[in-house]
Amino acid sequence: MRFTSSWKTCLLLLTVPLVLAHPGEHEEHNEQADIQKRMFQESARRGLEKCAKRFDTNGFNTRAEARRRSLYDLHRRHLVLRDTDDVLDKSHLVNDSSITADTSADSLFDTSSTCVLNPEGETGPYYVKGELIRSDIREGQAGVPIIFDAQFVDVDTCEPIEDLYFDIWNCNATGVYSGLVATGNGNTADTSNLNATFLRGIQKTDSDGVVQFNTLFPGHYSGRTTHHHVVAHLNVTVLANNTITGGSVAHIGQLFWDQDLIYDVEATSPYSENTVTITTNADDRVFSDETSGSTSDPVLSYVKLGDDLSDGLLGWITVAVNTSAEYDPNYSFVYTASGGVAESGGGSDDVDTGSSSGSGSGSGSGPSGAGGPN
Repeated sequence: MRFTSSWKTCLLLLTVPLVLAHPGEHEEHNEQADIQKRMFQESARRGLEKCAKRFDTNGFNTRAEARRRSLYDLHRRHLVLRDTDDVLDKSHLVNDSSITADTSADSLFDTSSTCVLNPEGETGPYYVKGELIRSDIREGQAGVPIIFDAQFVDVDTCEPIEDLYFDIWNCNATGVYSGLVATGNGNTADTSNLNATFLRGIQKTDSDGVVQFNTLFPGHYSGRTTHHHVVAHLNVTVLANNTITGGSVAHIGQLFWDQDLIYDVEATSPYSENTVTITTNADDRVFSDETSGSTSDPVLSYVKLGDDLSDGLLGWITVAVNTSAEYDPNYSFVYTASGGVAESGGGSDDVDTGSSSGSGSGSGSGPSGAGGPN
């Protein structure tokens, strides 16, 4: 069975100051920044309404539906004002037992839709520069497989963004990030994890602004709900070692899953081996920041690919990017030709990025302890 999509969850990014989140750190917004954010949110809402109409007339939706039908089933939505409670109360599961490979497009997409407004994003302390361009980032890690379908559009022109490089990373089933050794990130005695690359990768969008990853459902660690980290790069240079350098960053953010799905996944092995207390979406500061007082719904829509979670999930989201925005994401580690190196810094590219191989020796196994990253 194969599936489709149209203009669905639209994640709009605002040009407000970027927050780099480290454990225990909280930054306050000044009054001017708050006013700027509210003004941009209203402007963005009007822009999204314009884009929704244009997507219907320029064939954008039709192409998206045809593409995602080959993966599974998706549905159409309309812009609505949301707040954190609205997002928490909404199920993002697309579940219709009457849907088959022969179901008409009208039936598949005869449901309402939501555009997503994401006013700011947080990098977290464990962004690793120099990751490899690749679509399958699982590297043999155990967990619930995910087909991650993301689509990027220009919020000003409502057109897909071609040749954008989508950078994604998340922890493994027991709450451990690859590419680093740090307190709160699994077994600090496992120095091989510094050279590991699991669940990190970069992909270039096609002519419809689309990119897909084969990844795994993230686990959890202390103080944070389940999430993926995402960065959008523009105008980069691709190096001979299959990595990127230069260009600009137009978006940094985090994406989430429904809480009931998280509980279901966490009840399975190896997720259940992690005894760290689960932080829910409702109690997660970043989730609240990205949904409160806006039209934001940064939760992936999804469909189950089989009768059991082990069969995997298809998750999708559409991200509307302000291509004139430019952020400078800090990083804690760099993946170099010699392996991982601890080298915190800003967004400069005066480092030896990349590696000639796609394998990392570290497993990064074991549940994370208290004080994990953001």
